[in-house]
Amino acid sequence: MDDFEQKLKRSFERWPAPPDLKRRLMENRRRRTERSPWFVLPFAARVAVSLSLGVGVFAALSAGFASYQAEQQRKGMAARQQVLTALRITNHALDHMNKQLAAHGRANQE
Repeated sequence: MDDFEQKLKRSFERWPAPPDLKRRLMENRRRRTERSPWFVLPFAARVAVSLSLGVGVFAALSAGFASYQAEQQRKGMAARQQVLTALRITNHALDHMNKQLAAHGRANQE
C-alpha cells in the first residue's frame, strides 16, 4: 500500500469518543438554556419585537423630520416677513425721494 491508501484507511477508522464528551455536550446544552430571554424567545416573538422596535425608531425619526420641516417653514416665513418689511421701507424711501424731486422740479420751473 502506498502512503495515500494508508492515510485514507486511517481516516475511515472508527475512533472511540473522548471520555468527557457527554459532560461537555450536557454543559453546552445547559449554557444554551441559560441565555438571556431574547435568545430563548421563539422566532415569531423575536420578529414581533424587532418589528415593534423598528416601528418605534421610524416613528421617532418621522417626528424629528416633521419638527425639522416645521422649523424650516418657520424660518422661511420669518425671512419672507423681513423681505416684505425691507421692501416697504424701500418703497417709503422712494416715495419720499420722488416727492422731493418733484418739489425741486417745480421750484426750478417757477
